Amino acid sequence: MKKYLKWIVCLISFIIFIILSALVITKKDIYIDYAVYNFISKFITNNLTNSIKLLTELGSAVVVISILSIIFIFFKNKKYGFYMSINLIIITVMQLILKSIFMRSRPVDVNLIFEKGYSFPSGHSLTVMAFYGFIIYLIHASNINKNSKIIYIFLFSLIILIVGLSRIYLGVHFFTDVIGAYSFSLSYLIIFISLVKKHLK
Repeated sequence: MKKYLKWIVCLISFIIFIILSALVITKKDIYIDYAVYNFISKFITNNLTNSIKLLTELGSAVVVISILSIIFIFFKNKKYGFYMSINLIIITVMQLILKSIFMRSRPVDVNLIFEKGYSFPSGHSLTVMAFYGFIIYLIHASNINKNSKIIYIFLFSLIILIVGLSRIYLGVHFFTDVIGAYSFSLSYLIIFISLVKKHLK
């Protein structure tokens, strides 16, 4: 069972993406989008908004490319940086393709920051799941001690969660944009890791 668990997760994630895609295509209002935003909006304050604006940048191209550059500079084994770059390029291309297919408009009621482009799926959420998710895999597969693994995996998982929530909080994405991005990106990441892991040992 354990052998097939990743493929079960991959399939379930992709099914979730397909279901959400079907809902988006109907172009009807999705109740859960408004229910989640109405809940999150209760916590909006000026101080929190300033913090969220900083945290959401963890999924931006500038931060992700900066991290990638650091890995290239300080890691002797350049294959990690190489495959992380390939991973980032692929998910970026997929993001552009998916957004052009669905062409969903962004929320218009409240936008605490300005964003261009389409809404579904969330580009930041796609990126953090694929990029930081790959880092989590590398940490899990590494030889560092168990306690360090737990701490690092928790921190990077927290980044993935926070960036997704930040997009909803800031009013630039719907809840389904974020969940759709997470589910698609997780499916992709499982396949990507399965294809490249033999080269990372």
